[in-house]
Amino acid sequence: MSKASEQPAANIVARARGPRGFGGPVVKAKDRKGTIKRIWTYMSKQRVAIISSMVLVILSTLLGLLVPYLIGKIVDDYIIPKDISGTIRLLFLLAAIYILSSILTWLHNFLMVRVSLQTIRMLRQDLFDKFQTLSLRFFDKRAHGDLMSRVTNDIESLNNALSQSVVQIISTILMVSGVTIAMFLLNWMLAIVSLIVLPLIIFTTKKIIKYSISNFIKRQRDLGELNGFIEEAISGNEVISLFSQEEKTFRKFDVVNERLRQSATAADTVSGFMGPINNFINNLGLTLIIAIGALLTLHELATVGIIAAFVTYSRQFFRPINQLSSLLNTFQSAIAGAERVFEIMDETPDVQTKKNAIAIDSFQGDVQFSNVNFSYEADKPILKSISFHAKPGEKVALVGPTGSGKTTIINLLLRFYDIDSGEIMIDGRRIKDYELDQLRERIGIVLQDTYLFSGTIMENIRYGRLEATDEEVVSAAKMASAHGFIKHLPEQYKTHIMSGGSSLSQGQRQLIAIARAILADSDILILDEATSSVDTKTEIEIQRGLNQLLQGRTSFVIAHRLKTIESADRILVIRHGELIESGTHEELLEKKGFYYELYESQFAI
Repeated sequence: MSKASEQPAANIVARARGPRGFGGPVVKAKDRKGTIKRIWTYMSKQRVAIISSMVLVILSTLLGLLVPYLIGKIVDDYIIPKDISGTIRLLFLLAAIYILSSILTWLHNFLMVRVSLQTIRMLRQDLFDKFQTLSLRFFDKRAHGDLMSRVTNDIESLNNALSQSVVQIISTILMVSGVTIAMFLLNWMLAIVSLIVLPLIIFTTKKIIKYSISNFIKRQRDLGELNGFIEEAISGNEVISLFSQEEKTFRKFDVVNERLRQSATAADTVSGFMGPINNFINNLGLTLIIAIGALLTLHELATVGIIAAFVTYSRQFFRPINQLSSLLNTFQSAIAGAERVFEIMDETPDVQTKKNAIAIDSFQGDVQFSNVNFSYEADKPILKSISFHAKPGEKVALVGPTGSGKTTIINLLLRFYDIDSGEIMIDGRRIKDYELDQLRERIGIVLQDTYLFSGTIMENIRYGRLEATDEEVVSAAKMASAHGFIKHLPEQYKTHIMSGGSSLSQGQRQLIAIARAILADSDILILDEATSSVDTKTEIEIQRGLNQLLQGRTSFVIAHRLKTIESADRILVIRHGELIESGTHEELLEKKGFYYELYESQFAI
């Protein structure tokens, strides 16, 4: 069923169903600074841990700065004069500094990993919460695998960057600043020589980052597209096999997979230049230090110990810069992923509870549609001037060809979408005036395509009312005629089922869904082909239970088997999005209109 005709009923309860398409809009880096600021708003909630980690970084850096100085001291004051005992004493001091520095490094890394994981936990929770507020229209336009990739791959990419980059950036700034000061204090001429290659490192790093960021963004997009394809292929595996489309699926996967390989190769190749180029520049700088240092030593402007100290300082100076350059690749990938996450979080739900909305304890069940017009896409109307009135306790049936708009009417009543024009009212008030969550809680629904969650059968039925007792769950199952097959399962109500209920037949899943709706005890009940997957005998039993449930409740029944809705108080005949006939079963037969033709086509001998 295409969107141009009518939205699938399965969308009502299964937002995470297989994707309708792949990819989605290309993500571009729009506001990198703004993204970093938003990440910081999450991290800043853990100021104590961050400050503690920074203090440990400072102490570790200061200890690291002592090492080259002590090495130079050992060379000039103890090794050259051949003072063995003094050399041993300072070597023990160096060992103690190395051990203490290692402990401090482990501690600040441990704290930052905790900060990172807590930040990611909050961000992932907010993203998941955001998904729950978005309407079906949002999910209709996006591949679900791509959305899942944002929750997993993109956030994990950010996690890797936070746990490494933040500490490394601070450590690099402190180390580079400290080393620069120490070098100038030791020998200003060698310090200038050491810093000559720094502009070259900065220039090459900026150039490589400039060319790599677009490739990282494309890689994240292609990864989301691949996830979407994989999810659809797994969800539709049975259909693929049924129509022998394995070869076509293989070819399509190969195309998507190759696209990811190319974008990932481009990203990694460009960014991969950074390490070798910077290593070459570092070695060039080290060669200059040794060469110039040797000349200065000959002119008694430096000592062998100072040269040794500068060699160590130069490694301390360039090593964190090189590491930072490499981490910038991780950071760029993380920013690209974070932008994709924040793109979702910036979405404004098109269906929201308005301010000062009315709280609901219960509905009487008076439902009225007045000149309702609706379209999923602009200029493609699905419903045209739909008007009807269902009085409290009435059973209203919706019939018509596939794609006529029956399920769309139900979607609008539940406010999964907002109408283009007209009014939908319950108990004399617009449905927009009610609290959205409470509106949906007071309307129960049973779908043709039932979705069950991973868990026990007891838990799936109790999903209709979480506070229900075991006895109430069993009672609802009996009323829905589900108890008969449940009691023969290995663990009965404690039997564990996989997500989607694949271990049960379609009819059994439908019985559980009916039991769930019975347990919810809603004021208004919707049955969308609720018994389409059960045999005639079971359907008769279910109808007995449903008749008890429908007593005193307004109900809407969508059915293609017209025999099941003959007892309806009113039958609405929908065709091409228009209400063309309305009346009881007998009245519509007497008119000998479209309903009569449908009925005759089903029961003609």
